[in-house]
This record gives sequence, C-alpha cells and structure tokens, in this order.
Amino acid sequence: MLGYLEVICGGMFSGKSSELIRRINRAKYARKDIMLFKPSLDGRYHSMNIVAHDSRQHEAIAVTAIADILPLVSPQVDIVAIDEVQFFAPEATIEVVEKLLSRGKKVIIAGLDMDFAGRPFGAMPHLLAIANEVDKLRAICIRCGSKGYISQRLVDGRPASMHDPQIQVGGVESYEARCRLCWALKEDI
Repeated sequence: MLGYLEVICGGMFSGKSSELIRRINRAKYARKDIMLFKPSLDGRYHSMNIVAHDSRQHEAIAVTAIADILPLVSPQVDIVAIDEVQFFAPEATIEVVEKLLSRGKKVIIAGLDMDFAGRPFGAMPHLLAIANEVDKLRAICIRCGSKGYISQRLVDGRPASMHDPQIQVGGVESYEARCRLCWALKEDI
C-alpha cells in the first residue's frame, strides 16, 4: 500500500471528532487538498457537518454507503478523512480504505473501537491492524472520574442488553463514558 493510514479511536466523548477536525485544520494550513466524509446515518447535530460533542464542526460530505466515496475522490486530493467509520459496512469499509491507500492517499479515520457491549466494532479491528499510526483516546468515566474506555448505552436510565441492536446513533441522552469497573450490561434471563 502506497498511502498512509491514521486511525483515531476510543469510546464516546473521548474527543475523536475533535481530533479529526484538528488534523484537518492543520492539513488545510499546510495547503493540502482534503475531502471529509461522514455517514448520512449520523445526523445527531447536523446533516452535513461533522460536529464534535464540544461543538467544534467542519463541513463534510454525507454518504449512505462508504463505496460512494471512491468516485468523489479526484487524483489531486491529498487526504481523505472519514468520521464515524464504524457505521459503515465492515467489508466495504476495508475495501474502500485499501483502494484509497493504493491510490497513494493519506486516509484519516475516526471511530469507535468497541460497541456498547464491549465488542470490537465494525471494520475497526482490521483498520487498527493495518494502520501506520493509531491514537486511542480516552474519555472520563462519568461515575468515578477514571479513564473511560467503553461507551455505556442506557435505556430508560439503565444499562442496555447485549442483545440490543449494535447500531443506535445517539449522544448524552443515550450514552455515557465509563471505565471497565463502572460499565455494565443488562442481565438477560
């Protein structure tokens, strides 16, 4: 692979989107040609912009499927950035990232490394393995103040069940950052 892959990962509220925006702004300052994408599924704060929980935002192109990115990336584009990559189909995500790398692009992706049940999420395990650079960010546990590793999904104020759907877009109304000791799943009988 000729390109360069940077992965920004961690749980919710760890600053992944803020870090992605920071890197994009630095690349713009260096006069790089950048394209920023997000899944159209994620319309929490804005339908087109990437918006971090700290309100930083940057214009992006919302796509339904990750394969929609490839025809939009022209040869003069230096950097392709993708936020919330875990929401895209895993096999298609791997294929698109590898094609972009083979075209010599720098690819910067941000996404959750684990889902609410503590399982590896989407294409992230593969992307972490092939990355040239990985930054794993941590939030602060809302309960005890330790490092928050896992996104705790809440349903009516209680932990979600492991059997709940893996993808549920949400923010502070549905999720909390938790450390391993404070994280829990609903016990299904």
